[in-house]
Amino acid sequence: MKKQALWTPALDNINESNMTQFINFVNLKYGLKLCNYDELYDWSIKYIANFWEDIWQFMDVIYEQPYKSVISKVNSSLPDSDIRNYRWFKGATLNFAENLLKFRDSELAIAYYSENAKPIYMTYGELYEKTAKCALGLKSLGVAKGDRVAGYINNNPQAIIAMLATISIGAIWTSTSPDFGVNGVVDRFSQVEPKVLIAVDGYKYNGKTISLNEKLQEILTKLEKTKKIVIINQINAEINSIDYTSWDKLLENKASEIEFEMSDFDHPIYLMYSSGTTGVPKCIVHGAGGTLLQHMKELVLHTNLTDMDKIFYFTTCGWMMWNWLVSSLSVGATVVLYDGSPSYTDLGVLWKMAQDEGITVFGTSPKFLSACQKAGINPESSFELSELKTILSTGSPLSKDNFEWVYENVKSDVRLSSISGGTDIISCFMLGNPNLPVYSEEIQCRGLGMKVESWDENGKAVLDSKGELVCTAPFPSMPIYFWNDIDDEKYEAAYFEKFPGVWHHGDFITITENGGIIVHGRSDATLNPGGVRIGTAEIYRIVEAMDEISDSIVIGLPIENDVEIVLFVVLKNDAELTDELGKKIKNEIKSNLTPRHMPKTIHQISEVPVTLNGKKVELAVLNILTGVEVKNKTSIANPDSLLQFEKIKTLV
Repeated sequence: MKKQALWTPALDNINESNMTQFINFVNLKYGLKLCNYDELYDWSIKYIANFWEDIWQFMDVIYEQPYKSVISKVNSSLPDSDIRNYRWFKGATLNFAENLLKFRDSELAIAYYSENAKPIYMTYGELYEKTAKCALGLKSLGVAKGDRVAGYINNNPQAIIAMLATISIGAIWTSTSPDFGVNGVVDRFSQVEPKVLIAVDGYKYNGKTISLNEKLQEILTKLEKTKKIVIINQINAEINSIDYTSWDKLLENKASEIEFEMSDFDHPIYLMYSSGTTGVPKCIVHGAGGTLLQHMKELVLHTNLTDMDKIFYFTTCGWMMWNWLVSSLSVGATVVLYDGSPSYTDLGVLWKMAQDEGITVFGTSPKFLSACQKAGINPESSFELSELKTILSTGSPLSKDNFEWVYENVKSDVRLSSISGGTDIISCFMLGNPNLPVYSEEIQCRGLGMKVESWDENGKAVLDSKGELVCTAPFPSMPIYFWNDIDDEKYEAAYFEKFPGVWHHGDFITITENGGIIVHGRSDATLNPGGVRIGTAEIYRIVEAMDEISDSIVIGLPIENDVEIVLFVVLKNDAELTDELGKKIKNEIKSNLTPRHMPKTIHQISEVPVTLNGKKVELAVLNILTGVEVKNKTSIANPDSLLQFEKIKTLV
């Protein structure tokens, strides 16, 4: 029986949407009669080159040299079905930052909120001017095209300015949030050897003020190739033993114009990091053109964003949603930033911000919505949310309870759009749609130009059945490469090992009869608490360095609408896991990584199950704890070790 929609767009809104304007654009250009989204989607994945060229033209991309071809094969000996074998918009030159800075007027670009502070506002004209000064300042520190600039920074306007300035001169931006511990930062930045590190002196979270002085000293000692550091004075912390330039000093020049450095379509602009499941986090390199086209497609068409909107997403600078949010500048919308705890001083703080700022697009997570529900928050009765049109959610699947709570307690006529993609593609595979209804537990649609399918174990496409998320046609926001990845070995292993030539993402999904998508969670060993992807290897490196521990294994246990990290440890010398040792383990993880990495529970085991090649089998442990049959036990070198998890199962 077909589901009943929770929300259906009004006909007038459909007719006026950006999506409908794009359908009309395509129909006029090709003499077609596409009538709805389903027909447009089918056309977009059948005529891939035409579609992406239309996105380029519809979005009025700013460029210097025009493209000679939209898509071309790299190696003629490889089959057409191999999506790794294509390059996009050959011959085109552009600058990503210029496309985000095309508006230079008195309209509001940024609204910045932080804990217990008055909001700070910045116009597009002010943003451009500050970016021009920052760009010249970076050049004075020796930054040139291809160099890396790293941000150890919170979600503030300076982060946006620094990123835009970096990319405007042809350099590459990478960032982590300041709650990352020393090892977490060094594991990432040491791979890319930034010429300049831009860092805050500290930050505020949940009412506490945290200085970064000691962390910065240790980080700089380990980042041997980083000779220049810029400090943003945010909490007036005393910074000792560091030779640095202040942020104000960096911008102390007379620059008023930006000389945008033109580069080819695949010139790297962002360095992102994988979860680090099998070692230090892999460094994913994203190109200018692919990132720009994907973000503009998703923001303009799927989110229905215009220059009249105010868009917010709760994120840090260590998550790809920050990059995605900032691309809203290309549309002329106001980007609303929030820095701090979403529950300080209470869970109404973000809803009040939405009211006061007149936010039209509100981005959050299932974890936050569930927390509001449990706390008995009723935003509809407590706040005036008449401007709110769309709620976006990502990080983990939205539950039926989440959908019902939003429509009963937030707003009955809001579009609740779950979205899903990842750092790997710096964008989405499935997301919202202003022209389609919303059904409980479902993402509204697959993204235009993204040939997403659900495959069974034999590589066959299935409908209304759980399978692996794959993408079977090329798309321009695939990573251009991994940093320091000889012969693309890590890149190939990450996405193309399971199904050669086809993108395998590591999510279980069901494509429904509505054309929507239900995401069932990760199919690999990545942890995902609160929507933040965490690699098991990051935790192993900390835990197994402790004197008391000889081995460990960690899993992400699905619970309600989130994931709880559960850690199992093998202790040395027949020792026992005491409460004191448990606290010590958690503190080590918290101080060296982030609070999000901390396990909910820790259990003692006698042996870690491993494959014949010595790899830990997290998925087998997860299957036992969730009542799923463990297949292919013959690949496990010590299958009897799985029995102990059957006994622990009742304790978890």
